[in-house]
Amino acid sequence: MNSRVEKVLNLPAYQRMLIVLIIMAILAAGFYYLLYQPQLEQHSSLIIKRDADQVQLQKNQKIANNLAVYRAEYEKMQVRLDEALGELPLKKEIPSLLTSIGDLAKEKGLEILRFKPSGETVKGFYAEVPVALKLAGSYHQTAAFFDAVSKMERIVNIQGLTIGGAKDVEGKTTLGVDCRAITFRFVENSAVQNKKKGGKAK
Repeated sequence: MNSRVEKVLNLPAYQRMLIVLIIMAILAAGFYYLLYQPQLEQHSSLIIKRDADQVQLQKNQKIANNLAVYRAEYEKMQVRLDEALGELPLKKEIPSLLTSIGDLAKEKGLEILRFKPSGETVKGFYAEVPVALKLAGSYHQTAAFFDAVSKMERIVNIQGLTIGGAKDVEGKTTLGVDCRAITFRFVENSAVQNKKKGGKAK
């Protein structure tokens, strides 16, 4: 028999018991750290993943249950977008639109002293087209002109309005009106340009 084993067997019973307990503790620690703890961590991570998947599943189910509502809302927004784009003329329509503004001023009895279109400013899918106006006429004629402009089918905004220089012409008070009429046009190739930019980025 091995001398070491004999030495252990010859030890008092309490010492042999202590050695057995130490060996069992070492084996238990090895089992915990090498086998049990990794399995426990994996189990915890699987539970966290399961909970996250359940939350995502609930969100997806909620979206699926309301898909008809979302689709109807999308269609409404598409209709509104089409209506809004309908108020933005194409480039070829701008000259006739500007002519219409001048015709409205004459129709309301205003004298056109200056009618000067400026360079347009592109802002994404639309562009601003400003026109510098200098008009002369009565207050009521001016108000009637602005009212008519606000009711045009196309969008036209009046900015930088100044009224002054009242003069008495043939017994009537004539005012000087300076402003900018800004209309907007749809940039027809903006969608194509955006696609090209997106393609290059890829």
